[in-house]
Amino acid sequence: MAVTTTNLIQGPATLYLGDFGATEPADADVNTAPAASAFPDLGGTQDGVKLTIDQTYSNLEVDQIVDVPGSRLTGRMFTIETNLAEPTLQNLKYLLNDGTSASGAGFESLEPIYADSATQPTYRAVLLDGWGPDQKRRRVILRKVLSNDKVESTYKKDAQTLFTVKWTGFYVSEGIAPFKVIDEKS
Repeated sequence: MAVTTTNLIQGPATLYLGDFGATEPADADVNTAPAASAFPDLGGTQDGVKLTIDQTYSNLEVDQIVDVPGSRLTGRMFTIETNLAEPTLQNLKYLLNDGTSASGAGFESLEPIYADSATQPTYRAVLLDGWGPDQKRRRVILRKVLSNDKVESTYKKDAQTLFTVKWTGFYVSEGIAPFKVIDEKS
């Protein structure tokens, strides 16, 4: 098999977080940052951004043949993981899936949601803007996500403080796919 070197990809990605159901940028705008009012930039990351799509297939079987005649998709989990290098209170609010912010003369604060555990969580949408083949841009949109893994922040004298985050994607609706990948073309 011949290698098409222009299909090789390397480079950082930029993450944006918007409200669930926010108007997505047009596919043709894949090379343009989304409107900051709809999808704020989460700032610098460290150790890359990892997109995972974990698919589960269940085999079909029949008595008459020994080979597996086929499979059906029975589960899918998709996540985006990274370390946010800008551990701001606004980013913490996003990682905690909301909260109450306050500010005044000389301070800013955040309190997490602490209502009934059955309260509907605040879903968001994540846009990952990175590189694609031919040094063109690639955008991945996860349309309904929650930060539902532990949030860590370590303070050390010889290491940078980061926020670890893992957003997990969820079903949207019968007519809307849960995620989309768009590549820029010439």
